[in-house]
Formats: sequence, C-alpha cells, structure tokens
Amino acid sequence: MRRTLPTVLGDRLWFPDPRSSNADGLVAIGGDMSVARLLLAYRSGIFPWSADPITWWSPDPRGVIEFDRFHVSRSLERVVRKGTFQITIDRAFVEVIEGCASARVHGNWITPEFIEAYTRLHEAGHAHSVECWQNGRLAGGIYGVAIGGFFAGESMFHRVSDASKVALFHLLQHLQAREFELFDVQMLTPITRQLGGIMVSRDDYLRRLADAVELRCVF
Repeated sequence: MRRTLPTVLGDRLWFPDPRSSNADGLVAIGGDMSVARLLLAYRSGIFPWSADPITWWSPDPRGVIEFDRFHVSRSLERVVRKGTFQITIDRAFVEVIEGCASARVHGNWITPEFIEAYTRLHEAGHAHSVECWQNGRLAGGIYGVAIGGFFAGESMFHRVSDASKVALFHLLQHLQAREFELFDVQMLTPITRQLGGIMVSRDDYLRRLADAVELRCVF
C-alpha cells in the first residue's frame, strides 16, 4: 500500500491512510497546521515534522513508552524524592516549547510556525506542558498533545541536569492517575530508550490509538 510519492494536501481537511506512507514514513505534504488539522492528524496516527513545506509523518515502527515499563533509575529516583525541582502543569507552555526549540542546535523542527500552531492547540485545551522550576527559574520541561486517553510527547529540554527526566516522570505519573492508555514518543531517542521506551509496529500502534482516543480522560 506504500506510495513512492507522498500525497499533496490542499484546503480540504483530510489525510490519506498512514499505511500509504513511503518507506521513511512520509505520508503527505502541504495543508496547514490549524487546530482542526492537527487534531485530525494525531487521531489518524500522523504528526507534522517541518513547516516549510509542512510534512506529515507516520513511521513504522513507532516509539511508545508503556506506563508499566517506565524505568526509573536510582539516581533519578533520588532526585525526585529530594524534591530538587518544583513541578507545575500548563503554567508556562510557551516558555517550554521555546525552550525545546532553543535547546536543539541541529535538526530543529520547532520553528516559529510550530510554536504558533501548538500555542493555538494549547489554548484550545489539547496541548499541555509540565514544567520543572528551580529557584524560580524554568529548569526544564516537556510538552505534547492529549486526545482522550492518548498523549503524544513532542519534545523536552533541560537547562539543569535531570530536569527533563523529572518532567517526564511527573507527566507519566499524571497520565497514569487519569487512566491514559497510550504514550507516544514517535521515535526513540537514547533518553526515551533508557527510560523504557520500545518500538511497536504501526499496525499495532494504530489499533491502540483508535481505542485510546475514544476514552474520556481529562488531562
């Protein structure tokens, strides 16, 4: 079912089947990053990865963190237990996404267009952030997208050692307490792999996604 060339999107709000992607996972090009299109993309197992042009992706396999497999090292457990950071939720969304953008020296896809689009998604109640503070200053954080019982972790950053890992720890605790079922990290990094991330087939991911987005979880 994979195509050599991606679908070119226009104004109509739709996406092709993510299984029609090319070998790299590219599904489509074009369209916009409106709130409605972003929500449809995530519900469809697709996410944007560049703004000029806008590209839409659904890699196979897909990176996820299973809630019951999240690995907390002894050093991270000590940091959490000591209360090294003060944790807030949705207090500084724009500062977090800007922090994620500035932390990426190479391969940064979080352009001003992304920041604007995800800020609109945050204002609509679907994009969220967890912040770590130290001495009144933002030390790190993570942001992502929530739909039903599904959460897509988009990016995280730290200015103080362990701050991003602590933010991820508290985010997972928060989601578990609210009975979320699927935590998507798109592709594994050394950090998410170390914390228990695994790869699953796209077909398995899409089946789980369809169930998760129908849940009535409240972030």
